[in-house]
Amino acid sequence: MGGQLSVLMRMHAESVQNHSRAPEEDDQPDRSTEDRQSGEVAAGPAKFPDLSELPAELGLEVLKHLDATDLCLAACVWQNLAEDEILWQGLCKDQWRYASVYRRLRAGGADRSYRHTYLQLDEGTLTFNADPFSGMQYFISRGLVDDDPAEIAMFLHSSSQMNPQQMRRYLDQRRDVMTLVMDLQNYRDQFLPAALRKLFSKVQPPEDRGNYLQTMLDKFSVKFCQGNPQLGLSTDTVYILCFSLIMLSVDLTSPHVKNKMSKREFIRNVRHAAAVDDVLSGHLYDDIYLRGHIAGRRPALGCR
Repeated sequence: MGGQLSVLMRMHAESVQNHSRAPEEDDQPDRSTEDRQSGEVAAGPAKFPDLSELPAELGLEVLKHLDATDLCLAACVWQNLAEDEILWQGLCKDQWRYASVYRRLRAGGADRSYRHTYLQLDEGTLTFNADPFSGMQYFISRGLVDDDPAEIAMFLHSSSQMNPQQMRRYLDQRRDVMTLVMDLQNYRDQFLPAALRKLFSKVQPPEDRGNYLQTMLDKFSVKFCQGNPQLGLSTDTVYILCFSLIMLSVDLTSPHVKNKMSKREFIRNVRHAAAVDDVLSGHLYDDIYLRGHIAGRRPALGCR
């Protein structure tokens, strides 16, 4: 994107430079007739229109494709357009779909702009991804997120910028927030391994099978059954299948495990642990075998 902006700004500068040159028609012979006869067409330099001379809607349509860094650079040339609140609002909600401060901005009661809000959200995210507790304190102290478990859960759930490992550290200490985050998940019409991958892409699983993982999978099982009642699976069955898939992932992906579990062995083990159809167990095995670890990361989960 930065390269596109550089080209855009360079073409604009060349256009301005070309317009500022004095015409030299008196010193140059008229070659129009000769050019038409020879079939030659003189190709002039490409000219990019000055966005400030276009209708505001068109200028904004061009600039909305830039990220925050490029938009700040574009403000050096088209300040009024590049600092438009609509552009910065879009950038905010593209990365943080929900924040408590948005309500105050809509009501006009917040003494800030969306550009200022974006810069603070970005700074808070960097802090959170280094230390989640300091980062959350930053969000709260700046009025970006209300100090309320439901507001914090909604903010974390809707953000695409939070580090999953730091999310796990924070939720491990704030079980009230974790419960609300899990309530916001939607696994309707999803295959169980796909739903687990979606969960672990948002919140990194722990290194051991401690109370945190058990609590997370317990709540996950409830949400999965609510979204897929047609499967006829109980929450206890889903809970057992989750651990079975985690252990299978470790078995199939770990280089330290020499004798890999076969499909027949997995089906037999699941049959003894839960009342699940063998066909479903076979599909679960195939998914892990073909797509890899359920957590999408190094196969340390469940080994301790």
